[in-house]
Amino acid sequence: MVKPILPGRPARGSKSGRPIMLLLDLLGRRWVLRLIWELREEPKRFRELQVAIGASPTIVNERLAELRATKLVELDDASGYRLTTLGKELLHLFLPLNVWSEKWANRLSA
Repeated sequence: MVKPILPGRPARGSKSGRPIMLLLDLLGRRWVLRLIWELREEPKRFRELQVAIGASPTIVNERLAELRATKLVELDDASGYRLTTLGKELLHLFLPLNVWSEKWANRLSA
């Protein structure tokens, strides 16, 4: 059973339970950011996600359960896993980082 990440509960590295600490704890877990990124354009089934990120089924299942418990991802039986409205809002915060990372990569290779 996945222990929900909820405000007021301690997070790794913090006992405050502040929402930002909980978010950083969640996003710092291996494969979470990659799963969010893989779901950015369209829903995907479990196997598609597992192949895309190259993680074990157990880990993918655990991370998806965490993302569902935190209402960032939902499961639609017809189309698979997809970002919720909250998940899409979070993704939009990442997009400027993607632009910056491209500039950074270009400067590193110059």
